[in-house]
Amino acid sequence: MAFNKRVKIKTILDESPIGSEVTLMGWVRTKRSNKNVSFIALNDGSTITNYQIVADPNVISEDILKNCATGACLKVTGKVVESMGAGQASELNASSIEILGKADPEKYPLQPKKHSLEFLREIAHLRMRTNTFGAVFRVRHALAFAVHKYFNDKGFFYIHTPIITASDAEGAGETFKVTTLDLKNPPLNEEGAVDYSEDFFERETNLTVSGQLEGELAALALSEIYTFGPTFRAENSNTARHLAEFWMIEPEMAFYDAEDNQDLAEDFLKYVIQYALDHCAEDLKFLDQRVAEEEKGKPQDQRSELGLLDKLKFVVENDFERLTYTEAINILRNSKPNKKKKFAYLIDEWGADLQSEHERYLVEKHFKKPVILTDYPKEIKSFYMRQNEDGKTVAAMDILFPGIGEIVGGSQREERLDVLTQRMEEMNIPQDEMWWYLDTRRFGTTPHAGFGLGFERMVLFVTGMSNIRDVIAFPRTPGNAEF
Repeated sequence: MAFNKRVKIKTILDESPIGSEVTLMGWVRTKRSNKNVSFIALNDGSTITNYQIVADPNVISEDILKNCATGACLKVTGKVVESMGAGQASELNASSIEILGKADPEKYPLQPKKHSLEFLREIAHLRMRTNTFGAVFRVRHALAFAVHKYFNDKGFFYIHTPIITASDAEGAGETFKVTTLDLKNPPLNEEGAVDYSEDFFERETNLTVSGQLEGELAALALSEIYTFGPTFRAENSNTARHLAEFWMIEPEMAFYDAEDNQDLAEDFLKYVIQYALDHCAEDLKFLDQRVAEEEKGKPQDQRSELGLLDKLKFVVENDFERLTYTEAINILRNSKPNKKKKFAYLIDEWGADLQSEHERYLVEKHFKKPVILTDYPKEIKSFYMRQNEDGKTVAAMDILFPGIGEIVGGSQREERLDVLTQRMEEMNIPQDEMWWYLDTRRFGTTPHAGFGLGFERMVLFVTGMSNIRDVIAFPRTPGNAEF
């Protein structure tokens, strides 16, 4: 078929093969015509840049040109020539145009005008054809590739942890149940509760909220591993920061302590952001301009001091500020917003769980750089985090980014069996269900650590988008499982 002779627009722009006969395929963004010629802006998704097709009505029939409307899909063959107009070095003189798919201009929802992000979420099946979402998803791809490249080049092994699990790693209970039972008439046991022994897995199961616990098992055999997969949380939250289905990157490393963990996380974040800067320059330039336009509509005191590109370079070029939770609490307690009661959650005493407003104050106002917070109170952290010698704190860390708040959470894991089982008792976590996890502490235990990065939060930061629903192709949120 002739389809395998197709040339991508990105290739034409990169190589500018003047005089060559090529075949392009893509979707019409705009068309403008006069008596002598039609100019068609074609985009095939390989780049944010549209490519100009010049169609002579003496060569291309009126019937064909009439159907080259916005949204239509075309196969265009012609000669690459130097462009007479400004904007690009070359254009295509069409010798033939085939309509691969029509689009009725009266009904096609994406017209050459500015659409709101809210509207585009309602037509998520088409929104990737816009400049904004084309850019976002090309950047998302580059970031995902960079994640795998970083860990592969460091000798980590990629582990696929289960999506269906019988454990709730976070202990929060906000999980989606997995069952094949008849929900209208489930089997009941003698106590009148649902009898899960008759279910597919013969026990209660759910979609995973984290691959961490299984990742630890792999690290205690292969030394350094990472997971990168979908995770699910049934949290009834409609904020711009939460999804019910999202992707997590979770490295786990044997023979790492808390400081090693922080060093790896900082290096990893900088690498991934630099990769995007190096490989997505065109898309990031467009997104930078988009953010600048968006900032103009905000009150002066809410505007960011740095543009998107400047912010990304700033993170890559500066050491992250490291401080303990206790030091952070003292800074926050004595801060202007706290003293003037501007925080929605006032900081009165040690032990408070930090909110996004506190995290962003530390990053954006106080230090003006990314922050690594360490040594949190054990009461507000998970059972698997290693207890410090003070008996009050754990070797946890959160990395805080401007505009986002927490982007990474991690810890040195508790490798001591007696301390871990005591903590599980305190938190009412059934040890008999976690026998496999405890076995790694019984047989050849060692200090180890790891962290989790919510991939969408990283994409949100790098693209400058303000709502997490706009950095995943088909967002899953309360009341929304369309597409």
